[in-house]
Amino acid sequence: MKRLTSILMTCALLCFLVLTGCNSSQGAKETASNQSTGENKAQGTKMKLVEEGTLVFASSGLYKPFNFKKDGQLTGFDVDIGNELAKRMGLKPKAVTNPWETIIQGLKGNKYDAIIGSMSITPERAAQVDFTDPYYISGAQIFVAESNNTIKSKEDLKDKVIGVVQSSTFKVLAEKYTKKIKSFPSDVYALQDLPPGRLDAVITDKMVGINAMNEQHLKIKPVGELLYEDKIGMAVNKGNTELLKQMNKALADMIADGTYEKISMKWFNRNILK
Repeated sequence: MKRLTSILMTCALLCFLVLTGCNSSQGAKETASNQSTGENKAQGTKMKLVEEGTLVFASSGLYKPFNFKKDGQLTGFDVDIGNELAKRMGLKPKAVTNPWETIIQGLKGNKYDAIIGSMSITPERAAQVDFTDPYYISGAQIFVAESNNTIKSKEDLKDKVIGVVQSSTFKVLAEKYTKKIKSFPSDVYALQDLPPGRLDAVITDKMVGINAMNEQHLKIKPVGELLYEDKIGMAVNKGNTELLKQMNKALADMIADGTYEKISMKWFNRNILK
């Protein structure tokens, strides 16, 4: 009798252990399933990157001083901005080049994560890509000789001799103020005629003029407000919302703590977001 009782107790214990094991196994499966679902949800909010842990960003590499090659290395204002953004986002920066005429197609083809290459924000481009907040401002600017104190705004351009690059929209702007317009094959040639007094003013892109001041040490200066504004942004693929969000946050933090201005001063001796 005792032997039978012992056998029955042993069987009951084995059944209990089997049932407990099944429940534990099922619980583990459910836990794993829940964790997997959670990870998938998390992945849905992660940045979509071409290379894990890396921010790959593109420019033409031919737009000095914004992006160009020096001693075989890609450098410039755009590159410094991209490197700093990546660092603040906890990513490794990787600057690459792509021909400008196909740079948006390269982004759509996932050759890189972002375009940081001095791209103007336009409705046509915004239909294809998502833009960050502007990271610098350009546009049509009046430049005069450094010694010129008579022209301080667009109102002072009336009947003055104005230089513009030929076949440009700047000529249309100049025609609003004077008939004395001289056309040049390049903006730089026009700007070079300001210090000797052969021109009263030049209307050109703000950054072209500033670059001439820094690179060629021309004794010229910008005056008045922009005749029209050109906002420059960084582009990411449509729908890559988390990447866009983090780039905007990193940019805002750079501006707030003064890092942006340091980079801008390095290349232009001024804050080009203002």
